[in-house]
Amino acid sequence: MTGFTLTDLDALVAKRAEADPSQSYTRQLLDSGVEKCAKKLGEEGVEAALAAVTNNREGLTKEAADVLFHLLVLLRSCQVPLEDVMAELKSRTAQSGLQEKAARRE
Repeated sequence: MTGFTLTDLDALVAKRAEADPSQSYTRQLLDSGVEKCAKKLGEEGVEAALAAVTNNREGLTKEAADVLFHLLVLLRSCQVPLEDVMAELKSRTAQSGLQEKAARRE
């Protein structure tokens, strides 16, 4: 285990969001707007899925890292704190995914 958490990555994204655009890809993405941030997340998600179906473990690892990074950039672009996402995930652990899905159909 590395000890590096999603919260650590979120803090790094926040720091880089304040950097000079000529020195920060994160800042450049955020300056490009939510559409560009969303597009990058989508691209990385597709690349991760393709790596998975081709059984490319190394590729999937790298693409999964890209997905997490671009998700955090998109959340920041939309002013959705990671803490809100984590709270939502925590609330979903009170029941199984199957129970939660069944409750939505009622």
